[in-house]
Amino acid sequence: MNKRDFPKIHFYDQDFVDIYDKTWNWLSDYWIDPATGDKSADGLFVYPVLDQGQTQFVLNQAEAIFASFFLVYSNRNFPANKDIDYLYARQEENGAIRWRYDTKTNLPMTDSSNPEGVGLPLFAWAEYNLYHKSANKRRIKEVVPILQRYMEWIDRTFKQPNGLYSVPYQFSTMFNAPRKGCFFPVDFNSCMAINASYMSALGDILNDKDLSFKYKKMYFSLKTRINGLMWDSDTGFYYDLDKDEHKLPQKTIAGFWPLLAELPNADRADVLISHLSNPATFGTDHPFPTLSKDSPDYKDYGDAFCGSVFPSFNFMVIKGLEKYQRYAFARECAIRHLYYILEALSPLNSNEKGDLFEAYLPEKEGPAICKAVPEFPRRKFMHYIGLSTIALMIENVIGLNISLPKKTVDWVIPNLEIMGIEKLSLKRNLITILSNKSSRGWEIQMESEKLYYFTINILDQKKKTLPIPSGKCSMLIDKL
Repeated sequence: MNKRDFPKIHFYDQDFVDIYDKTWNWLSDYWIDPATGDKSADGLFVYPVLDQGQTQFVLNQAEAIFASFFLVYSNRNFPANKDIDYLYARQEENGAIRWRYDTKTNLPMTDSSNPEGVGLPLFAWAEYNLYHKSANKRRIKEVVPILQRYMEWIDRTFKQPNGLYSVPYQFSTMFNAPRKGCFFPVDFNSCMAINASYMSALGDILNDKDLSFKYKKMYFSLKTRINGLMWDSDTGFYYDLDKDEHKLPQKTIAGFWPLLAELPNADRADVLISHLSNPATFGTDHPFPTLSKDSPDYKDYGDAFCGSVFPSFNFMVIKGLEKYQRYAFARECAIRHLYYILEALSPLNSNEKGDLFEAYLPEKEGPAICKAVPEFPRRKFMHYIGLSTIALMIENVIGLNISLPKKTVDWVIPNLEIMGIEKLSLKRNLITILSNKSSRGWEIQMESEKLYYFTINILDQKKKTLPIPSGKCSMLIDKL
């Protein structure tokens, strides 16, 4: 499978580097040919599920979308769009794409909790990210008609007269969250706003003004309704609504999706973000629990979505913090989260078997527990773990933000440390960016095969954009 090397990272804590390297190695176990069950580089990225003694290879919409955000850094060893393209190929005549499929039979898997099989509507967000890591404009042209039909299906099937969407809250995989009576889920409606925003951005990429305007209008319409109906100024939080548009009492991790959708204004965002450091609500030692600590249903042992910490939701919250320029706090949370993942991988208690897990305890080290589901949390559930050990590691801990179409690399450095990335493939351009302390002071060393533009932001005090020529070069931070 190693057609070419994965990018190497440098960081002062070698444990972070080790888990990053191991993640790439472990990923190869989950690329499987569904027809044979054998490992295959040309297979799908699926997790085997044992059901009544039979192994099923289930492809889940949420997992496919989230996984694309770290697979883009594999230097094309793993195709980031493979699972997403599988879902597009299953699109029905009415535009529907279901939330999960048995890849042996290629049939959708629906159940009574979600009869229409609606999933996380975030394909446009994933496609926008894929575009900026691959610069493949032709792909955008090909997928936009698929995404439009998908959005139209959701509109026809789930949109209510008040302009909000009603779907079962289980669409987000939060199967046992205390959301009884939820008719208008805050996360689904926020995801629709996110998707509309990125559909508009895809229209801009294609220079299609009608497409861009149509989805911009949809975004602002949803923004107005979510802010008007779901925000509670007394508690500073976004809530699910019941059928009569009354707010439900529970504060769940779903209430932070509006950050990623950029729905709250600056004042509301400040109040909402303060919950993430409030020990009475979401400011647990291991950020961030799926249910607020002041909820009567909160469990310190996690109990799945009653307090567990999931890498996928942490990724969502941290990307939401970035939208409001909270880079230092986002980085601090990412580092704390990674330390807890490392603790569970190498527990101090020698009687416990360490591993990577789907979900973690919110207040101490170790995997979460769900007494009703013995197989929870899944071990080496790489579709979500890679978000932390690869995507957050590159984007938030090291602090790199890369756009191929713009030929830009932005580096936010909140602390001067020895860190960076080596031999990251930007299409047909391998780049290396490292910060080191030399006898001349702190120095950024760079190597590239082609010109690109480098923006460096150090400690929020120095910010500069420079064209980086091909070959090797370096700059002294003191001279910026």
